[in-house]
Amino acid sequence: MQHIKVAVDAVVFGYFEKEDLQILLIKRKIEPFIGSWALPGGLVLDDEDLDDAVKRELYEEAGIKPDFLEQLYSFGNVGRDPRNRVVSVAYLGLVNPSYFELFADSDAEDAQWFSIHKLPQLAFDHQKIIDTALKRLRTKIQYQPVGFNLLNEEFPFSDLENLYKAIIGQEIDRRNFRKKIMSYGLLNETNNFKKEGSGRPGKMFTFNQEKYKALEEQGFYFEIKLI
Repeated sequence: MQHIKVAVDAVVFGYFEKEDLQILLIKRKIEPFIGSWALPGGLVLDDEDLDDAVKRELYEEAGIKPDFLEQLYSFGNVGRDPRNRVVSVAYLGLVNPSYFELFADSDAEDAQWFSIHKLPQLAFDHQKIIDTALKRLRTKIQYQPVGFNLLNEEFPFSDLENLYKAIIGQEIDRRNFRKKIMSYGLLNETNNFKKEGSGRPGKMFTFNQEKYKALEEQGFYFEIKLI
């Protein structure tokens, strides 16, 4: 007879202007790993769909309701949870952190954003899950636009450029990047400008939602040239 439990865990990426790519973590207030940082998640209820379970856990533990969530991978090593045999279905999420005020509840005593370059020691196998999610995201930006879920409704082009640089973790060819992005018709110029540093004010853009959704459904190949 099987005694396997099913859980969900969520790797939610966020982006603050001019900062590193961020990951949402919660501090556990129950054993095992009490007081340790971990991904939001928990066991799936008997009468609950997987998608509903991960949305519930994210809201209960951190107050987050991502617009973008997709299944990432299943993690089922025998010893991954010291309590029981638990298989976790992991999800990848994207949010703009400025749209949410974090609050911890349920099994979490705290919820915070952490830079992907400054993560604390994590509970369970959550570092492995994060590594898998980051690899997926870095591949994903080559065939699906992702900025819509991470940037403000209106933004300077430099924000989009810095976002891609933060995801990839390397410097990109700025001229080549701008030329390719503009060729897809993804952006609409607005009549607004934003002053950045000592240079002249830069134009503000919005995403062309129809074009964005079409490319999201159809897919596209966007090779990013690195320096």
